[in-house]
Amino acid sequence: MSKILDKTIRIGGASGFWGDSSVGAPQLVRQGNVDYLVFDYLAELTMSILAAARLRQPELGYATDFVTVTMKSLLRDIADRGIRVVSNAGGMNPQGCAEAIAALAAEQGLSIRIAVVEGDDVMPLLPSLRAEGVRDMQKGHPLPDKVLSANAYLGALPIKAALDRGAQIVVTGRCVDSAVTLGVLMHEFGWRADEYDRLAQASLAGHVIECGCQATGGLHTDWDQVPDWANIGYPIVECSADGSFVVSKPPGTGGLVSTATVGEQILYEIGDPGAYLLPDVTCDFTQVRLEQSAPDQVRVSGARGRAPGNGYKVCATFVDGWRCNAQLTIIGIDAAAKARRTGEALIERTRRLFAENGWGDYTRTHIEVLGAESAYGPHAAAGAAREVVLWVAVMHREKPALELFAREMAAPGTSWSPGTTGVGGRPKPGPSIRQCAFLVDKARVQPVVRIDGDRFDVEIPAGAAPDPAPGRPPQALPADARPTGAATETIEVPLVRLAYGRSGDKGDISNVGLIARRAEYLPVLRAEVTPGRVKQWLGHLVQGDVVRYDLPGFDAMNFVCESALDGGGMASLRNDALGKGMAQILLSMPVHVPRGLLDTA
Repeated sequence: MSKILDKTIRIGGASGFWGDSSVGAPQLVRQGNVDYLVFDYLAELTMSILAAARLRQPELGYATDFVTVTMKSLLRDIADRGIRVVSNAGGMNPQGCAEAIAALAAEQGLSIRIAVVEGDDVMPLLPSLRAEGVRDMQKGHPLPDKVLSANAYLGALPIKAALDRGAQIVVTGRCVDSAVTLGVLMHEFGWRADEYDRLAQASLAGHVIECGCQATGGLHTDWDQVPDWANIGYPIVECSADGSFVVSKPPGTGGLVSTATVGEQILYEIGDPGAYLLPDVTCDFTQVRLEQSAPDQVRVSGARGRAPGNGYKVCATFVDGWRCNAQLTIIGIDAAAKARRTGEALIERTRRLFAENGWGDYTRTHIEVLGAESAYGPHAAAGAAREVVLWVAVMHREKPALELFAREMAAPGTSWSPGTTGVGGRPKPGPSIRQCAFLVDKARVQPVVRIDGDRFDVEIPAGAAPDPAPGRPPQALPADARPTGAATETIEVPLVRLAYGRSGDKGDISNVGLIARRAEYLPVLRAEVTPGRVKQWLGHLVQGDVVRYDLPGFDAMNFVCESALDGGGMASLRNDALGKGMAQILLSMPVHVPRGLLDTA
């Protein structure tokens, strides 16, 4: 027992998405002294792309880069150093991915045990789920008729089971991003499925590294304080048997590991921090504590857990007509006005041409002028931009209509505004692939592990009734006292003077997290940055409610903004479909601060 208590496990997060830099895995293998490499490849759009690829070629349907780039160059190093690998690169075809890795190993004369986790594909359940009236979690819509893919977010127990049986490489299909880390730690420390505090801490470790360099200075509010972007270090978590962990990066690499960079990533896309719902544990991150234990090292503790719910989240993708995105550049006096008129003229002209061809109208249209601060709406800075990019995104039920639109996109080069340029190639219409999410009872999904020719089912605890119920209001905190009276003169400053910020998405929900730069700023933040003010400031983007959740453990707060992303992800026509800029817009909001507070900072 004492040996386990003294043991630490180093896990490197080598990829945040399919398309991440190829430098992460070699850096961690050769400089990181890691025991495990974990990879996250799968976004919702990625699953639909992989589904389409497998329809064309049955042997595909997985993240091919994982095999042809990463494993091809690193397999021998990984084997020689005894590093074990867990990756969800299997996508729609984890068995095919594993077979491709096995072929590589054979070519290199290596003997490696590879396990496959399957069971996330719930397409066969869709007819019965429709008959039962299952609906989308966010919008309440019925399940679509023509679905491309439907995959449950599996948890960590199948990964643990594969590692328990000696797998050196584990390839999964869809699982929650943090499960690749949690499965490793459950295996290494022998944790039971009901040790919820430890599972919550390990899930938080996985959440910190699941987005690659976002934990090591990537996307940091104070970007100019992050050194050596070109050589930025990928994250490492060194985890102990009690679940606590230290975040770091390989020595000699760029980037920055601080309480601010780690805190920003903890807030990323977590929704209600008191009820972060995962298939293995319901996490409470409100009392998480961050300590700068050394340069580029942050100790994280304080996560708490309770029983998970009895359902898996399922993400389904479906085709809803066609879409086309087009851009061109306009230079000169009144560039923004010229660009907007150009976009409006394109829509007007093509609508007339559609009618002449017997086609219906667009189902949706959207115009933005990039460079004129369109995303800031009424808060755009005064002053005329003299170089802008026109962004026009459209949807239609019929592909030929958007092929006509794509042809007409070149006409402004000689027809309308002076200074029109940068048209480039003709845009190509593509299927409008959208997503919906719903819950399915765990008892209806059977995770399976395949290794060395054997197949075995993995038993999953049933889970409890959903806790908390969706839409649970945040727990109120005591009101913060703040100085009042004539002696407390205030000045107006942008919010960024007081806070760090990070934003992301969950479907049509924008998640905006803030961290006080100093603990003494927190009372002012709570008083000034209310849900009502956030709703007002972002009102040109946010159509739904705004709820604030507090994380007093590290002086943070999280705003969940509903109906904020024009449908979100693949459904959105906005240039910033994922709300990556939402925190930046909020950080420009003016707040009133006692003058003496800033004077002492």
